[in-house]
Amino acid sequence: MRLKDPQLYFKACRDSRDLLRNLFWSDGISKLDYQLFGDVIAFDTTYKKNKYSCPLVIFNGVNHHNQIIIFAAALIMDETTDTYIWLLRQLMFAMKGKTPTSIITDGAMTIRNAVRDVFPEKIMLGDYEIPVFKRKWVQLIEEFGLEDKPWVNNMYEEKHMWATVYIRGKFFTGFRTTSRCEGLHSVVARYVRSQYDLTSFVEHFQRCVAHLRFKEFNADYEATREVPVMQTYIELLERFAAEVYTHEIFLLFRLFLSRVGSMRVLNIENNNDFSKYIVCKHGRPDFLWTVKFCQEKMIFMCSCLRMESFGIPYEHIVKVMIDRDICEIFPSLVLDRWTKKVKSALNDASGFTMDAVVISCQSALMEFSKQLATVAAKVPERFAETCDIIIGLYLSYKTVDEGTTQPQSGVAKSRNPYVYQTNIGLG
Repeated sequence: MRLKDPQLYFKACRDSRDLLRNLFWSDGISKLDYQLFGDVIAFDTTYKKNKYSCPLVIFNGVNHHNQIIIFAAALIMDETTDTYIWLLRQLMFAMKGKTPTSIITDGAMTIRNAVRDVFPEKIMLGDYEIPVFKRKWVQLIEEFGLEDKPWVNNMYEEKHMWATVYIRGKFFTGFRTTSRCEGLHSVVARYVRSQYDLTSFVEHFQRCVAHLRFKEFNADYEATREVPVMQTYIELLERFAAEVYTHEIFLLFRLFLSRVGSMRVLNIENNNDFSKYIVCKHGRPDFLWTVKFCQEKMIFMCSCLRMESFGIPYEHIVKVMIDRDICEIFPSLVLDRWTKKVKSALNDASGFTMDAVVISCQSALMEFSKQLATVAAKVPERFAETCDIIIGLYLSYKTVDEGTTQPQSGVAKSRNPYVYQTNIGLG
């Protein structure tokens, strides 16, 4: 894999008998993705579904299309705190020391202890206001008679690690639990079967990674072509969001935009520094939020803190924007990681150049080509058609790159001369 992808990082840990104990790896595209989207990571451990009954650990996150992406993976012999500390340190070394803002795990004590050791300042996640939460918790305990259950009491003691009310304002890219990790594990299970040896296991896992990347590349391509139909009466703001956000994030924002009709501004207070809006749901004056707007700095702040948690302005802020006849989303409300332009950051001075991107993309294309070749070579007609398309694309791109004065007119006419001979040979 290193020969195909010079940007790949891997580390093997051996025991006193020189037997493989732990194996960690992260390829070039994963490292690039982490630089852009590594603000929030989630990791969980699969069941021992491989030949060696070793847990598979997958570090994953969310890209600008709100899709799952993989940052790194590891096979480990045990699930001790020391092993997870080793894994997290390998992750940090591979990612050049870039630490995440937030970490989501399944809450296993060994993982939590490792996170505290490597990232002592990080947050771990396991919508009420605090008084309401406390009241409802008491009601729940009394209803089910759980007063004397130690695990319930322990859960409440650690509420700051999982209850939304206590972690509101911390950014988690929409992750709530490790359920998205579990969904990823089911995808991996389809690609990786238990009888594979170590080499085949890793190769098949990388094919799963390539499958996920194909979805991302396709979403990137569609984002450059697709123009969604405007559906709200606030067309200028909706259109601005469509131009800035990727399609999936735009759909989320449009949902909040559509809810504005159910919001009311109860009161406005103006002073020298900012304007304060009291916003409520229509017909529900007991549901109140405070939105502050600083015109000088073009900054919005809402008491719900959902902008800080999800990186998208919710209906409370949007209601004030509309009330002030604002037709664009201010830069302070636009998180780069959700925008179409986020990958332009790969050209900055972060240490990753476009050369690294090209090499990693070559690796991904080779994986796709292997999968295509497997199905295309079985049928002579498919083989001929595939050769025509590949050779046609190659000649077309080569013509453009070389600036030839007589470009190929199209893929269909760019025939591979060897296809005819092959077809004759196959009868």
